[in-house]
Amino acid sequence: MQSNHPGPPRYNFIYRLAGKVYLKLTGWKLEGQLPDLPKFIVIFAPHTTNWDLPHMLAVTFAMGFRANWFGKREIFHWSCGWFFKWLGGIPIERRKNTNMVEHIVSEINSREQIVIEIAPEGTRSKAEYWKSGFYHIAHQTGIPIVMGYLDYARKAGGLGPVLHPSGDIHVDMQMIADFYKDVTPKHPHGVGKIAIRPHGVS
Repeated sequence: MQSNHPGPPRYNFIYRLAGKVYLKLTGWKLEGQLPDLPKFIVIFAPHTTNWDLPHMLAVTFAMGFRANWFGKREIFHWSCGWFFKWLGGIPIERRKNTNMVEHIVSEINSREQIVIEIAPEGTRSKAEYWKSGFYHIAHQTGIPIVMGYLDYARKAGGLGPVLHPSGDIHVDMQMIADFYKDVTPKHPHGVGKIAIRPHGVS
């Protein structure tokens, strides 16, 4: 029986081959399966090194899905903006009076197919808390969260479980933490607790 929805946006054969060749040459293996869903958010964690980006892109290419990410408009300068857009970048305004979550929600709702990749820690340095934007975006748009990972101990990367947000962020974050507890980053000392900042904590 064929699916009645279009599934995620896809890369062509050349991109998939490039991703698989990169993983093969660097000794990494691909794991997991691509969800047959037109829209979802992929969180990639833990994030502790610049090497996460090429490995993450290789996983994305090899699995064959086209992903987008959001960055401040300033980095999309004419000299290199084309390259960031080729990599899936979408420029957004990051002024104080701009609600990034609302902007991304609007972008997702305007498309029939879209996959968003987010590093919830927001930095390669040790983060005390994860940023909660990815969760609010998923909950407001009604799309699932897919747990992407790069395990440096096993040199394996891919996509893990699919989580449909329940609306209770703390319960759902515990499920996310349970999955990532066995994933080894490049720099384990640079990983903080997988949790959202409690209300009232600055």
